[in-house]
Parts: sequence; C-alpha cells; structure tokens
Amino acid sequence: MERKKIVIVGNGMVGNKICEKLKHKSDILDIIVFAEEPIRAYDRVHLTDYFKVSSMEELFLSKKEWYAENNVKIHLNDPIVDVNRSKKEVLSLQGLIVPYDYLVFATGSAAFVPPIPGVEKEGVFLYRTIEDLDLIKAYAAKVKKGTVMGGGLLGLEAAKALVDLGLEETAVIEFAPRLMPRQIDDSASLLLQTKLAALGLSCLLQKSTSQLLGEERLTGIAFQDGSSIETDLLVISAGIRPRDELARKIGLAIGERGGIVVNPQMQTSDPAVYAIGECALVNDMIYGLVAPGYEMAEIAAEHILGEEKSFKGFDMSTKLKLMGVDVASFGDPFISEPYARTILLEDRNKGIYKRLNVSTDGTRLLGGILVGEATSYNMLLQMVNNSMPLADHPELLLMSEQQESKSASTGLEALPDGALICSCEGVNKAQICDAVINGNCENADGVKKCTKAGSGCGGCVPMVKDLVNYTMKQQGKYIRSTICEHFDLSRQELYDLIKIHELKSYDQVLDTLGRGHGCEVCKPLVSSLLASLWNEMILSKGNDVAQDSNDRYLANIQKGGTYSVVPRIPGGEITPDKLIVIGQVAKKYKLYTKITGGQRIDLFGAHLNDLPLIWEELIAAGFESGHAYGKALRTVKSCVGSTWCRFGLHDSVSFAIKIEERYRGLRAPHKIKSAVSGCIRECAEAQSKDFGIIATEKGWNLYVCGNGGSKPQHALLLAADINSETCIRYIDRFLMFYIRTADPLTRTATWLNKMEGGIDYLRNVVVEDSLGMGETWEQDMQLLVDSYRCEWKVAVEDPEIRKRFVHFVNAPEERDESVRFDTMRGQKKAADWNLKTY
Repeated sequence: MERKKIVIVGNGMVGNKICEKLKHKSDILDIIVFAEEPIRAYDRVHLTDYFKVSSMEELFLSKKEWYAENNVKIHLNDPIVDVNRSKKEVLSLQGLIVPYDYLVFATGSAAFVPPIPGVEKEGVFLYRTIEDLDLIKAYAAKVKKGTVMGGGLLGLEAAKALVDLGLEETAVIEFAPRLMPRQIDDSASLLLQTKLAALGLSCLLQKSTSQLLGEERLTGIAFQDGSSIETDLLVISAGIRPRDELARKIGLAIGERGGIVVNPQMQTSDPAVYAIGECALVNDMIYGLVAPGYEMAEIAAEHILGEEKSFKGFDMSTKLKLMGVDVASFGDPFISEPYARTILLEDRNKGIYKRLNVSTDGTRLLGGILVGEATSYNMLLQMVNNSMPLADHPELLLMSEQQESKSASTGLEALPDGALICSCEGVNKAQICDAVINGNCENADGVKKCTKAGSGCGGCVPMVKDLVNYTMKQQGKYIRSTICEHFDLSRQELYDLIKIHELKSYDQVLDTLGRGHGCEVCKPLVSSLLASLWNEMILSKGNDVAQDSNDRYLANIQKGGTYSVVPRIPGGEITPDKLIVIGQVAKKYKLYTKITGGQRIDLFGAHLNDLPLIWEELIAAGFESGHAYGKALRTVKSCVGSTWCRFGLHDSVSFAIKIEERYRGLRAPHKIKSAVSGCIRECAEAQSKDFGIIATEKGWNLYVCGNGGSKPQHALLLAADINSETCIRYIDRFLMFYIRTADPLTRTATWLNKMEGGIDYLRNVVVEDSLGMGETWEQDMQLLVDSYRCEWKVAVEDPEIRKRFVHFVNAPEERDESVRFDTMRGQKKAADWNLKTY
C-alpha cells in the first residue's frame, strides 16, 4: 500500500491523540505536525496543577523521544498560515511548504473576550495555555486580590488556581443566576456557592461587567447595576470560540456561530480535510470536553485508513473536584415533570446535594446531579448509559453506603461487557477485565499502561479500580489494597515509612513516597497518619489544605452552614463556674445548647467568624477542644461510681477523667468513644464503646471493639480483673495496634470483624504480647500523650491560623447571609431540609 502523508494543524491534546491513533493503526504513514506553541503537547485538563507540579515534564502527554521513535515530524512554534487546497500544500509561518494527502485541523479553541472597556489593561489575563499561566503566576506574586470572570467549569478551575497561588482574596463573577449553569441546578449551585465561600472564594452572581477600572493597571471592576469591586488581577474565562480562522480563510464551510462544519466521519466540505476537537462543528454542536475530542480523533483516523465509523454524539457527563468539593452531573441533569420523576436529597449538615431523575414508570435512571459527595458517580453514569433497570427503591442510590456496597459486586456484575468505562480512550468493561485476566494487570496503573483507561481526565479511575478488584476476586486472587494512584502502598505500609523517614508534612510524604500531585483520597489520609504519629497541630506545616473539611476549621459544619462548638468535659464532670461560662458564651453568641449522650454540652449555630472569639473565652475558662470534628477520641462517658452511688465498686469518674486526659486528641482511622462504669449495672454503657471499662470487685474488666450507630455491636471482653495501670497499658497497645493496621474510616468493631482470628488473636497481641510490640506501642503512646496541645488554643494564639476563620476574605467582618434559622422551644434551630420525592 502506498505511503500517505498526513499534516496535522495543532498539537493540543486532540492533535496529539490522532497522532497516537494513526501510528497505532498503520506504519505506512508520514505524519507532520505544526504546533503554534513552543512546547510539545501537554495535559490541559489538569492545567491548574501546573502551579503545584515540580516539573513541566509531569504534564507532557508523551516523552520528547516519542516523535522520533514513531516517525512523527513536529514543528514547534510554527503554525500553518495558509493552505492551497488545489495543490494540497500547507504554508507555515516560518515559510515551510509541505504537501499532504490528508489535512487534519486540530486547532482547538480560543478564549472568548467580551468587548468590555479596559480589557487591555495590565493585570487582565486569559486562562488557556501554559504561557497564560506563567504570566498569571508572575503577576499574582505582586498582588493580593484576584477575580475570575466566568463561573463555569474552566472559570472555577481558574479560581482554584488563584487560591493555590496564595491570593488573599479571590472572587468569581458570573452573569447567570447560578454557578456552572450548564451542569447543575439552582439548589446545587447554592450549596456549591456556600461551600466555596467557606473555603475563601466569593461568588458574585447575576453580574454584568460594564468596565474595568484603573489607568494603565487594573484596580477594580464596575458592573451594570452600579456596584463595583476592587481587584488587582482578572482572569477572563467567559467561554470559548473555535479556532476556525484558517479554515474560513481557505474557504471551508463554517457554522453560523463559528466552527468548522464536519460530517459524522469528521470530514469538512473538502473530503481531504478533516477537523476534530473544539474547532469542529458536528451536528450543530461544539464539544468543549476532551473525551469527545478523543472520539473524533479515533473516527477521523479510521476513516483516513479506509474504515467506516461515525460520530453519533457524545455524553457530556462530567465529574470534577473544585477546591476539595465534589461536583458531578450525568445523563440529563435537568429533565423534570412531566417527563421524569425527581428524587432529591439535600443535607446541609454535611454539605451534600443529590438529584436523581427517574423515568415516569420508575424503571430507568435518566440523569442527575451530585454535589459534596460523588463516590457513586461512575456507577450511576453506567446505569444511565446502559439503561440498567432500577431496583424497587431508587432513593437508596442517594445513600453512598448503599451504593458503594453494590458497586463492587452486584452493580459491576450487572454491567454489560460493552459498557464504556473510559470515555476518553474508548475502553469498555470487557477490555479492562481482559487486561486483568490475560494481561496480568493487578492494579489501576497496570490497566492504564495496558489499555490507557484512566489516562485522560481520570474520572473513570475509581471504577477501573473496582473492576480490577472485582475481576481478581472472581479469579480467587489476593488483593493488595493501595491508597490511590499516587501511593502504591497500603495505609499500614505508608504509616511505617512515614515514621521511618520522619516525614512531617503532606508535601514531604508525597515527594518522598508518592508521585503526581495527590488527590482528595490520599490528602486527608496522610494528614491523619501525620497526626497519629507526631501529634502536631494539624493546620501547621502546610497540612491545612490536605485536611477533611471539618478539620480545616476545627469544627463540624452543621446544617444551614453554621458550625458547632464542643468543649471537652472529661468524664462528664464540670464545675458550676465552667457551667456558667458555657451559658454566658451561648447567650453572647446566640447558640443552641444541648447536653449530649456523651456527657458534654454542644453549642450549635456558630458563625465561622465567631469561632476564634468563642474559643478564646472558653479556653480562658479552662476548657479544651472536644475534637468532635476529628477522627479522634470523642468522649469517655462515666457513671458517678463509688463517689456517690451505693452500688459503685470503684471511682469511675476519676478513672474516666484519667483515661480521657490521656488519650485526648489522639488521631485514628475513625472516631473513638469510651466509657467507664462503676459496677456491672453498666450505667455508662461501656460495652457499646470502642473500648469500655467496668469495675469489678478485683479491679476492672476491659472490653473492646463495640459501637452504637446504624450497625450496633457489643464490645468483647479483652481482659478481666486487672488493675488501673495494667488496664491503661493494654489500652495503649490496643489503640496503637488499631491505628497502625486499620483501613481508613474503619471503626474498631469493623476492624475486629475483618481480623483473622478475631478477639482471640487480638487478645494474644495485646495481652500476651505475641508480636513483641507491646513496649514499643506503650512508648509510642507516651510520646503522643506528652506532646499533646489543644488545637483551638494554638489556633486562637496564631494570627495566621485565625485568618482562615472568615466567610468572605474581602469582607472578614461580614457573616454568611444565606444562613437561616427558625425558633423552637425558646432556642434557635437551622431551617428545615427534607428528602423530597416528586
């Protein structure tokens, strides 16, 4: 077969992809690429990560040698300026004339710049290329206030970039009445806006810009409604325009609103010329995501080589994480009555909004929206795309625990072999399973190398992992549970290595033991390990941005967007003076007060701005943080014991206080609760705790691995009739063994249930010291006890940490106006939310 010469105009992600597709399908092609930028193709999907990567090499899509090794000639910094279609020749900026058999336009898109007076001022930037980011990075180092024009996907990514660059005040301007207007509805947008505001990002909606203020340098933005804001830097992300100027110049058919018109085979009005990606107008639509661009590259490559395949539209479902907040939409996110039934879950306590759109007969899932928690996204998307039947109670799909339990077994098994798992690379379930069975791929990275699944946007990686584990289980193979794609280690292995290398920050751990930029799985996990090992202030050493959302503010985010204040009350014992202080603080800051089952007083309804002020007063009165927000020891409940009770055998209150003050602040894979009862009547309910102590005539009985909650489990007897010192020694060993070996977010009861040998093995390890680790664990625990500091005391004394406790960085005194309260029994409560079915 005669060699063909193919010229590709553009070297973005889609231009690079068609090179790969053509070379994979044929070795008798001469491919010449002309690139406008001075560097080879790089990952634009993760462009924001450019501010965090240690080297640009991490963003390149291929190695420098790839082009020569695959006989691909690339001309950097040399765009095509003209095409002679009759002679089939292209002319480059540097004067090269190159003939072609086929010409492929992969010119992408350019940022749309609204005709606003002042856009030429210094301090105004676009957000499309590495060069743009370099300019933004250099300018941001000299200013304090940044703004992004555009509240869509790219605009919010740009806002995240400004926050990562350390700008003290960052705002987003959006013309529409909600953020991400093409992906999520009003309720989801309101929740997202509230969560972003809590992370320091102001959102100004329904704002039309009239002009940019300042002389030569930007100083502010004026709006049509007469209002204005001060800003030093503006990033414009108000949409895209297809790069069709060259195609228009040479006479190819162009859409009314721009874009190179193509048929389903990606051919333009000239059969020898193709267009793919964001410059192509197919079925009157411009696709602005990378996955459909990759599909276009596949179709164009096949058609050039004589195969027939058509572009039949593309699913525009998307999932991303904005400043730690999950946002996803799939299928038809907006369809409603009378064409569908809608199921809603809005949990303002946890900051979660979920919407499912179900067919009117209740048999099929049509689409939905997820904000705040999106672990079920991949499975829900597969249910839509493969028309999988719904169970009798589709509302259970909104409960993440229910969905996760199905996704690894029944859900994956029900998926057809042809189900598309990786839309970027067109990889289906059967191909991934085959890579595991026949390609000996035993993790997601292996599957990625074998099939390229997960190498694009990365959104399919969780489902790829589930499929790998599911297939390996079907084969009876051992599954090594690694943390995520950034750490090829289990939690226990990572714990040991952090300790051996004495690593003290997330960045140190990632640089030494991991790879890439990290994710929202490994960041809080590593932060928890660091806290468990070194017991340092969790918001220091750059670890603050790696924490779970509650830990970032040392308080639980409650329903309605407020926060709870929970001072520690060891053993439930409190003096009248301290009770008076709690009452005074509650009255001063108008807080709801509740005595809890853990024998302490919770204060609800605190505004973010007030938290340092409230804690300043409580600490002055002798209170400490109760760690209600952390995966840590919560409470040690007690009865009054022998001090007052006629049945009490020992002083349970004093022992409970001693236990609580020893283990306060101890970070673990999950929360820990304890109790001490003064006799077998068990008024403190010690046998329902992670570890519980009951007085006997000869000493104490120690019970472990119980819990209440949705799946209650009685604790089991670990040791009987032991003295106080021995009891504490066994608790030290038990807790350190748990911290070292339990999976993330695993309670002690679940940990024991999965332990081979159960309570007998645990007793051998803790009591009989069968592993010879007892003394080491006791020493490790003593180091943690000796290094304890109240986190809130550190926070209120550190001006830098106090800065984070504001709703709006540009107006630190203002409170969140979206917070709403009702009145109930003389106290305030958050306004109601409900699970609704329409």
